[in-house]
Amino acid sequence: MAGLKDVTRDSWIMSTFPEWGTWLNEEIDNAVVEPGQVEMWWLGCVGIWFKTPGGANVAVDFWAGNGKRTHGDGLMKPGHQMANMAGVRKMQPNLRNVPFVIDPFAIKNLDAVVVTHIHQDHMSKELAAHVVNNNMTTTDENGKEIPVPFIGPKDAVDIWVGWGVPREQCIVVKPGDRVKVKDMEIVAYDSFDRTIDLWGKCPMDMDEKAVNYLFVTPGGNIYHSGDSHYSIYFAKHGKDIAQEFGGVDVCFGAFGCNPIGIQDKMEATDMLRMAEALQSKVVIPIHHDVWTNFQADVQVPSRRPGDQGSLGHA
Repeated sequence: MAGLKDVTRDSWIMSTFPEWGTWLNEEIDNAVVEPGQVEMWWLGCVGIWFKTPGGANVAVDFWAGNGKRTHGDGLMKPGHQMANMAGVRKMQPNLRNVPFVIDPFAIKNLDAVVVTHIHQDHMSKELAAHVVNNNMTTTDENGKEIPVPFIGPKDAVDIWVGWGVPREQCIVVKPGDRVKVKDMEIVAYDSFDRTIDLWGKCPMDMDEKAVNYLFVTPGGNIYHSGDSHYSIYFAKHGKDIAQEFGGVDVCFGAFGCNPIGIQDKMEATDMLRMAEALQSKVVIPIHHDVWTNFQADVQVPSRRPGDQGSLGHA
């Protein structure tokens, strides 16, 4: 047993973080997905890991960072989305509220890194470094070995490239685009995130900054709305998906209770309306867990027992 003289800040950090160690990494690696099924794990915030019977391991909006760690000068940086929305500068206490549940540097099998949009709590430089520095590969639909692709809208790809991800390893998607990953198809749809760092002359091209996705898997069709707010256009997505893919089985939405002057998340009724518009069988609220300046109750009841779109929880 180490003595006190061996205990330092560095030894504490190395022995404590990530808080869950490799427990979840091992669980995902050891999971055997039965034919006709899909398994998924919530990574915190809006991060989701999908695994299919064909061995597709896909990480969506993987994030291993943090929020505020110091009071600093007491002011938010210019351009912060909370400052933009509310017209205030006083520091928001958006500290990370949940542990890192997965070790990005212990990932062994990965077939695609997917991101919905450019906000920092949806992208991971750590994961990108692990994938690129270790030359991680997958196979394309023809069985050819290729580098693990990074899939996202144009501005997200520009961020990845700025970090050092080879541009040829990235796939820029916009609504309507499709990418095949083993036995999964990833289809991009319009995003409805109205806090996506818009600036300058309006209108800007939202499709370059954010997209939603449908993950078509052997176990069902899963809709990921990123940080989208409620939009009546969800109804078009629902009709289009029903016509082409047979409907949405599960949808994820960014859930939270908005303070005065803020419209950052979908509240309970918005989540239900999204599910109804998408004609989804199940709705799962996410993102409510991560920030200390937001509150949300995932046990909020639905309007009537048995209503389509009843609010479930991850």
